[in-house]
Amino acid sequence: MENEIKTKINAAKEASRKLAAARTESKNEALLRIADALIKRQDEILSQNALDVREAKGRMMTEQMTDRLRLDEKRLLSAAEGVRQVAALPDSIWEIIEEFERPNGLHIKKVRVPLGVIGMIYEARPNVTVDAAVLSLKAGSACVLRGSSSALSSNRALASVIRDAVSEAGLPEDSVCLIESASHDAVAEMISQRGGLDLVIPRGGAGLIRRVTEESRVPVLETGVGNCHIYVDRDADLNMARDIVINAKTQRPSVCNAAETLLVHREREDLLVSLCRALSDAGVTIHGTPEVCALVPDAVQAEERDFAEEYLSLDMAAALVSDVDGAVEHIKKYGTGHTEAIITNDARAAEKFVREVDAAVVNVNASTRFTDGFEFGFGAEIGISTQKMHARGPLGLREITSYKYIVEGKGQIRQ
Repeated sequence: MENEIKTKINAAKEASRKLAAARTESKNEALLRIADALIKRQDEILSQNALDVREAKGRMMTEQMTDRLRLDEKRLLSAAEGVRQVAALPDSIWEIIEEFERPNGLHIKKVRVPLGVIGMIYEARPNVTVDAAVLSLKAGSACVLRGSSSALSSNRALASVIRDAVSEAGLPEDSVCLIESASHDAVAEMISQRGGLDLVIPRGGAGLIRRVTEESRVPVLETGVGNCHIYVDRDADLNMARDIVINAKTQRPSVCNAAETLLVHREREDLLVSLCRALSDAGVTIHGTPEVCALVPDAVQAEERDFAEEYLSLDMAAALVSDVDGAVEHIKKYGTGHTEAIITNDARAAEKFVREVDAAVVNVNASTRFTDGFEFGFGAEIGISTQKMHARGPLGLREITSYKYIVEGKGQIRQ
């Protein structure tokens, strides 16, 4: 296990030096070959994914978690389209971020450069294998991927497809390396490789993220869990609120940008009842305060921890709040800094919510499900960062680069 990790990190390090010097055209060719190969070799990929799904069901994995693991033709088509979008994006490497001249004549440029080698540690989401590989590649960095054992067959197939396409484009296949060890010690070994890895990004449940953040010797870009709230204000439109809440909760409940808590203005009990009825009809179990349970007979009594829960299932906490200030205070207490939303026709309430809610993404009259690199036009994302440095929100190309200063002179010396 130790030899595999060090060998693959060293191989990725060597590949990163060549990749950093690669022309945009070469990187784009590799990406387009990856997109085509995902479709051409879909039978191979889907058959391996079916093995993972079958084993997951045998281990009694929940349906929501199994859904995160599952690939199908539609999801592969979406992944391929995301790769093509990344290929179509401008190359951020060598982009001039800032340029200025000092009084002594020195010309200084701040330019974007690759990070080097990015380590990705993630759970049962094989689509992350594609997203992390293609974004790293376009950003001029190699990547070392360590997915969970529950997705190993899927990840092997995807990594093989990606590496073959990269090699066919004339770039080093070790630009993308997959750690195949299923040992729990593999994570500890990987995050100890300071000097080999330049950055580690954990993506998964709270336990994984906390472990990597607390134990890593390598710099960490933290992606967070999503206890996302929707606050329905006094002046909200019922039809808009119903559409947004149902979409945010049920369109794909197993992902981090699904809404987990519904907050409604105390003067709009009618809205609360209508929304909870619609949610119940969609199969959602409401975990409500005593006030909510008195109004919604199908609701179950919520405990304190229910409001801090990232359910990732057809469950949703619900409460009445006094006004936008009450919503902000509730989110301040229970939110995870991921995505928060307000539904309102009151511009002042919306502005107050946007200014005072501390989250990576704040939505006004839009579903939380839009917090996604694909939906933001990034082509894909490597995760959703809930930290404040050095990047926040969907992590696209620019967020996984570094920069350096280039100083051009004409013989100046410092006096």
